[in-house]
Amino acid sequence: MEISAQHVWLMISAAMVLLMTPGLGLFYGGMTRAKAALNMIMMSFISAGIVGVVWVLWGYSMTTGDGVLGIFGNPFANFGLQNLMGSPDLIKAGYSATFAIITVALISGAIADRAKFGAWALFVPLWITVVYCPLAYMIWGGGLMSAGGAVTAVFGQVIDFAGGAVVEISSGTAALVLALIVGQRHGFAKDPNHRPHNIPFIMLGAAILWFGWFGFNGGAATTAEQAGLIWVNTLVTPAAAMLSWLVTEKIRHGHPTSLGAASGVVAGLVAITPSCANISPAAAIGLGFVAGAACAVFVDLKYRFGLDDSLDVVGVHLGAGLIGTLALGFIALPVDGQGGGLLYGGGAQQLIAQTAAVVITLLLSGAGTFVIGRAINKTIGFRVSLEAETAGVDLAEHAESAYAFGEMGAGFNPQHPVSHSPAAGLADSAERLRKSATRVKEDSFA
Repeated sequence: MEISAQHVWLMISAAMVLLMTPGLGLFYGGMTRAKAALNMIMMSFISAGIVGVVWVLWGYSMTTGDGVLGIFGNPFANFGLQNLMGSPDLIKAGYSATFAIITVALISGAIADRAKFGAWALFVPLWITVVYCPLAYMIWGGGLMSAGGAVTAVFGQVIDFAGGAVVEISSGTAALVLALIVGQRHGFAKDPNHRPHNIPFIMLGAAILWFGWFGFNGGAATTAEQAGLIWVNTLVTPAAAMLSWLVTEKIRHGHPTSLGAASGVVAGLVAITPSCANISPAAAIGLGFVAGAACAVFVDLKYRFGLDDSLDVVGVHLGAGLIGTLALGFIALPVDGQGGGLLYGGGAQQLIAQTAAVVITLLLSGAGTFVIGRAINKTIGFRVSLEAETAGVDLAEHAESAYAFGEMGAGFNPQHPVSHSPAAGLADSAERLRKSATRVKEDSFA
């Protein structure tokens, strides 16, 4: 079979979506303290490494084919993708892998500054297997919430074109549960140093995410007309969300900020994900205005409830994911004059279907994350020690530092030799910081 334009576009889209994960690493890395920046970037990178392997071995098989009770596919049906050799379906398998990678990487922002890297590396394959693959199968792969599925027969067909439930609500829910299990950072809501250290990283990361999202939403387009609608909606919803976030920020706090602009863009991208091919550009603008303003308020609620959602994963991804998914019950376009949302005279059926999908996603992701997170926390532990948190997880977990300001211009003193190994020198620094730290009881919901 000759390669077609559709095949080329899908491969380009897959590359764009894969780039989103390093972009997320920059976005998250800039939002942390300087001594945790590399750890956040590494949590995104290791997600790509682990999920890439898992997806080829059994992940893709769990999202397609004949299922088990309509919940997940047979993990051995295409184990190692051997049965796809010589088929263009390999392109689809690669494209779908990038969705799984970015989804689990999103969760890491909720536990910034305090999680063991090894615990995170164990969480990633377990969560993909237990939570992500079943959801992807149920909604996209022929399962309970797909066309002809048991849930669809009762509640109607859910619309989730690019992952409002599968990606955004599932990751936001997991972030909420994991933040509760790991507990607050020491000094949460009190320490002024718990603030973004590199705003340009954040802006660059948001720009990469926005770029990649055109492949994220548009990769599955089947016609030029559908692709055009998706492209425009993916442009205009984050644009409107950025504006409404900044206005809300100005009214509530007195200043529009760069962090607010970047966060508004991401909130809009999240909101348009499930509906990019199913609403008009005018409705997309309205959706962006609502999502941006609402999420600007949502992110402040963590202080009221004492939830240390470090990098606002819950406020942005769960919040905007819920808004975008449920909004389809009101603004979904009719198909061939049939159905549509309430505002198009389609009745409540679409809203019922969207609500059912939301509830199932919340329950599956919440329960699955709780079991996995608690098991890891009770065995190897999910949280670093107070000394490691004080020294910085970059030093404690990776023996590296993102910056070397203190070493600039430093001379060599032969009476005080130091190791020429960067890792050894950083480890010595971490040890000195650990010895100077004061032990206090760790706050944890686990």
